[in-house]
Amino acid sequence: MPRGDKDAYTDKQKRQAEHIEESYEERGVSTKEAAARAWATVNKESGGGKKSGSGRAKKAASRKSSKKAGKKAPKKATKKSARKSGRKAAKK
Repeated sequence: MPRGDKDAYTDKQKRQAEHIEESYEERGVSTKEAAARAWATVNKESGGGKKSGSGRAKKAASRKSSKKAGKKAPKKATKKSARKSGRKAAKK
């Protein structure tokens, strides 16, 4: 298989790469660079192309950051909120 051949990827992976590539191009990245970044992203998230063998180990930790894209981080306690919670604990 020649280098850069995408036959080893599933249809879903190809669609994902195409969508990611379009997003990069909208942000002003060159077409060639956008394609490279898109496939690198697909490889990171899915572990590359189709692989045979059942029960292949997946490293979920390496894909963690991209999977929580729409979720917000927990709020940090401010001094004011810390004082309020301290007063509540003192009253009880």
